[in-house]
Amino acid sequence: NGQLSTHLNSRGVDTRFITESSGLLCSSASIPGSSLATADINGNFMGLQEKMAHTRIFTEMQLEFYVDSDYRMIKFLEHWMEFITDGSEVNQTEKTYYYRMRFPDEYKCDKTKITKFDRNGDKELEYTFIGLFPKNLTSIPVSYGTSDILKVSASFEYERYISGKTTSKSVKNNTSNNRGSVDFNSNAPQIFSDEVISERIIPSATSNIPFR
Repeated sequence: NGQLSTHLNSRGVDTRFITESSGLLCSSASIPGSSLATADINGNFMGLQEKMAHTRIFTEMQLEFYVDSDYRMIKFLEHWMEFITDGSEVNQTEKTYYYRMRFPDEYKCDKTKITKFDRNGDKELEYTFIGLFPKNLTSIPVSYGTSDILKVSASFEYERYISGKTTSKSVKNNTSNNRGSVDFNSNAPQIFSDEVISERIIPSATSNIPFR
């Protein structure tokens, strides 16, 4: 979104940092989950209660980031949330300042991709999030005792996600949405431990959020 990019640039978070550097600072991400809300249906069959799905519910996503020396990662998340609530035209320093939410199209990210690789890089699992935006920025403990790496974490809401590739090339090759992603002639599937799993969030050309 142009307005969001302009707002972040005015706060010292340039577009190049968002699209190229912020993703490299992501230290951990959780693969999303979802559930189906159901309704009880009575009367179609005597003595039988049926359950039918009516809504798909998506859980929020947690991302954790390393903080860079210029604190741009904190500024990025902080001022993105500031933009969401900064719909009023009153200066923030005024006593009469109030919060006014912007329209969703102004602050939601069109497409955001998370790609999970294994250590060898020959297998991957990709998710594309639609309408993503930060919901919660957790408190950041600061200590000048030990030389710990400063991290910031945030939870994100989104409208829905798509499992599998969504690029025009994958659609043309009939590999989108995890089509043809398994070689049935290969050996039995391997169970991976945490030690052989690496994760990376890959930037999308239309995305305004952190990538790893």
